[in-house]
Amino acid sequence: MTNPSVPPAALSPAVLEFMNEARRALGPLPEPADAFAFGDSPRMADELLALVLAGVKTATCSWPAERSCEEGDLSVVLDDRGVPAALIRTAERRERPFLEVDAAFAHDEGEGDRTLAWWRDAHRRFFGRLTDLPRPFSDDETVLCERFELVYGRA
Repeated sequence: MTNPSVPPAALSPAVLEFMNEARRALGPLPEPADAFAFGDSPRMADELLALVLAGVKTATCSWPAERSCEEGDLSVVLDDRGVPAALIRTAERRERPFLEVDAAFAHDEGEGDRTLAWWRDAHRRFFGRLTDLPRPFSDDETVLCERFELVYGRA
């Protein structure tokens, strides 16, 4: 469950310092394509970030399918206060109908009990809370399913 991203031109000084920290630890890295917090609340942002840092969450799904990252792009994941805490690399991006998202993807999102039934229910509720869109979410929508790898994280 992904929030809208921040365009590269708007990367904060904290994100830029985080990238410098990551480069000191890992060597040269390209600029991140974006910075974002998972979810739609401070609590969810921190819960999902913790799953990323633990290696449990390796996928995310968004609707509408508008994120601008491409495979190979880096993204900075923010905590509930907007503090950078993880650097991830997009490994795969696929648009697919909501009802064609499979159990393996639901498991890789790392949330809840990691079943497809839990995933569908949670995402229907999450996407249903997005009120600034021209239409409500339905099972007929196309969603963006992304897999990623953790490149660097703050403990």
